[in-house]
Amino acid sequence: MSYRVCFVCTGNICRSPMAESVFRARVAEAGLEGLVEVDSAGTGGWHEGEAADPRAVSALEEHGYDTEHVARQFQPSWFARLDLVIALDHGHLETLRRLAPTAEDARKIHLLRSYVRPSPGPHPSTSTSPVPSESTGDDLDVPDPYYGGRDGFEECLEMVEAASTGLLAAVRQQLEGRAA
Repeated sequence: MSYRVCFVCTGNICRSPMAESVFRARVAEAGLEGLVEVDSAGTGGWHEGEAADPRAVSALEEHGYDTEHVARQFQPSWFARLDLVIALDHGHLETLRRLAPTAEDARKIHLLRSYVRPSPGPHPSTSTSPVPSESTGDDLDVPDPYYGGRDGFEECLEMVEAASTGLLAAVRQQLEGRAA
């Protein structure tokens, strides 16, 4: 049975499709395509049926990522089939928690940037645990680039890439737990 991850932002045309594309590439690089399914959705249906924002597509293509995408709205019934629901900012996190039918479903929801691993530094005691932490005082939101210029999409892509390594480690850990 596949491990299913869904990235969620507001309209599913900027941040979450970028996260989906980057994470799908990481899953493929790790040889896990048959074990991990990746998709995305928006908290609202404003852009349902549309392609990703052209600026998101441009940023992804420039960095070698696949850009096929059709926007859709997240449905509460999806929790039953998903293992992990990744919110791109605190607003999405709160919306998804309100939509979660059960407490167990709410525990599936995490902020993407909570998976960013600390860079190796002079302190060997620094944790590199793949377990997310929403309790840090750091700003864990991926800012919405929609109303800005191309730079915002590049910044979004950098944030998504930075979190993807830790997220992949967490998913691997879950897959190993299933196999045990």
